[in-house]
Amino acid sequence: MATRLIVELMSDNPSPTPPSLGQIAITVADVATAKNFYQDVLGLAPLFDAGPNLSFLQTGEVRVMLTTPQGHGEPGKNSVLYFKVSPIAEAYMRMIAAGANAEREPGLTAKMPDHDLWMGFVRDPDGNLVGLMEEVRPSAAAET
Repeated sequence: MATRLIVELMSDNPSPTPPSLGQIAITVADVATAKNFYQDVLGLAPLFDAGPNLSFLQTGEVRVMLTTPQGHGEPGKNSVLYFKVSPIAEAYMRMIAAGANAEREPGLTAKMPDHDLWMGFVRDPDGNLVGLMEEVRPSAAAET
């Protein structure tokens, strides 16, 4: 009986849409220094500051929160953020020229059925790894 009820409920309720990513927190030693990097080097749009230890920027539909540890996290030991850029080689060189620390020059990472995946890496002032990625479609492959 219970199994039939569950099946009936499931058939009336389609699978829920997975939640979209709204915000990422990055633990940094100095918010002002990190804000300059993410705004001036990566090009994220500033949104607002909430005191000296909290700043918000926008990248696409995701908000990035820069914060000091405040009892959790440690500068330079965050998850890797991967930003879509194009063309990747130019974006990488522009970021290095603007003050990013070079980690790995862009290179072909994987050949996918409909595109080639290119990745490169830089580090922010706290040593957080920042991934750069570009999905190069066949028509654009000759340009990269």
